[in-house]
Parts: sequence; structure tokens; C-alpha cells
Amino acid sequence: MTRLWPQSVLEKMAQLHDMTFDPADRPLEPTEIAQAMRDFDILCPTITDRITAGMFSVDGLRVRMIANFGAGHEHIDLEAAKAAGVTVTNTPDVLTQSTAELGILLMLMAARRAGEGERQLRARGWPGWHPTHMMGRSLHGAHLGLIGYGRIAQATARMASDLWDMKISYHSRRPVPDGSDPLHATYVESLPMLLRSVDVLSLQCPGGPATHHLLNAEMIALLKRDAILINTARGSVVDEAALADALGEGRLAGAGLDVYEREPAVHPGLRALDNVVLLPHLGSATIETRTAMGLRALANIDAFVSGREPADRVA
Repeated sequence: MTRLWPQSVLEKMAQLHDMTFDPADRPLEPTEIAQAMRDFDILCPTITDRITAGMFSVDGLRVRMIANFGAGHEHIDLEAAKAAGVTVTNTPDVLTQSTAELGILLMLMAARRAGEGERQLRARGWPGWHPTHMMGRSLHGAHLGLIGYGRIAQATARMASDLWDMKISYHSRRPVPDGSDPLHATYVESLPMLLRSVDVLSLQCPGGPATHHLLNAEMIALLKRDAILINTARGSVVDEAALADALGEGRLAGAGLDVYEREPAVHPGLRALDNVVLLPHLGSATIETRTAMGLRALANIDAFVSGREPADRVA
């Protein structure tokens, strides 16, 4: 186990398996991960652990399963895993609700300037109530656009619709089948067309080469000046320097970010701005969700060692 999981999961894991972990809960170096793949039958990484093709080609490879703690798996070279005969699983579904909740939180904080207001108050800079002080904007009836329309995006759209009666549009590789979307969201085939029309843009697409800097300077420039950008997907989807420029120059009203391209580093231009809410990758960070993620990974492990097909196999 490359990192510590919730205590209740660790206790259950210890009852069933001979496990090894670092009590200091520090990120492992690539050489340590490669060595673990020589020493252990099963590796349990997280999104911060890059499992590269070269790690599958080391002499004395022992690992037969990678049980990832998380839904995303772009940090694991799945083709190399398949070629090496290594089973890879993830933990989908169980983090949908909590990540969608955080996206809604970021929307509201950015729209109502909540982070900026709290910083002002804590710094003893609040001048007292007056009619034009720190006015934000209402989300009621606003147009929400989503890039990607999987489980988390649909949960986010449902909450936004229920809370604020938002109009919902989305762009993805393909539209959801007719009749399968209870929200009847509008599919927009053209990404630029979506960007030009929305009041709030929420990123819900996977990371990886296909979406790297999908929101670059050119795309960000298509958003309305009073639009808000939300990212709970992957930091690599956004060109952070271009985003900081747009926010700093007033070409974009605000942003709410939970993920970053080079975590735990955050672009210094973003740190300096008041009109961006910055959270430390808290999307799935509830006791209930992180426990469920661990139990889901454990169920995949138990299926594998029992000779059954893991429910969440991705390679």
C-alpha cells in the first residue's frame, strides 16, 4: 500500500492479507514503487503514484494485480499492464456523490465570492456592511455547461438543476442515448459553441494526453467575461498560466479549483488572485467515501485472490 487508507479499512485488510505500508504516509519515489512491484503480489497505489511502462518491464516482476484507490487510472500504463499480464482495478461509483457535492460547493463559493470574503474578514479588512460590498451573482436559472457527462457530471447536473433550476448543456465524445438522461440535458457537439454560451463551466472529463490543456488560452478566451470555471476533474485539463492571465485581466469572472496540474504545487499566478477558490483536492474527502473506496478496492482484491473476476477491472 503506497499510502495509508482509512483505519477501519486497514484493520479489515490486516485480517485478510499480509500487508505492508509506510506509517509515515509519505509519497513513494518511483524507484520505491518499482521495487514494490518486484517484492509484492498486489500493489495498491493512488492517483499520485505514476505506474509507468518501464515499471512493468523490470527484472523479477512479481506483482500480479494493481488495486487502485480511486476511480481515475490515467496514472497507470494500462497497455503495459495488459502486456505484462497484470490485472488493474479501480473504485468507481462510490465517489460520485461526494465529488459532485464539492463541485457544487465551488460553484457557490466562486459565484458568491465566499473565499474572498472570508479572507477579508480574517485579515481584519472588512469595512462593515454596505449595499455594494462584495456583490457576487446568483446561480438561479444560470446556464451550466459540462465537459464530460459521466456519473459525476450527471450527479453535478442533477444537483444544480434541483438547487437552482439551472439550464444544463454538455459536450462529450458522444451524447448519452435517447431516453437515458432524466435531466434531458442538451448535447453540444462543438466545444467552442458550448464555451460561448455558458455561465458556469464544470470540467468532468478524464485526464491524460487526449485532454491535456483542453482548456488552453484560445478556449478560455471563448468564455463570457462573467463566466465561472470549475475543475474537479484533473488539473492537466487546464492551462493554469492561461487561466491565471484571464482571471487577473478580468476576462473571466471567477474559478473554483480542486485539482492542479503539478500537485501539490499550484501556479503562483492563481495563488495571488482573489477571484479563484483553491481547495486541496478534496473531491472524495469524506469519511464515508474514502472508506467506501477502500472497501471497494478490498473487494476487488478478494475476488482476484479467490480466482474470480474483479468487478472493477480496467485492464
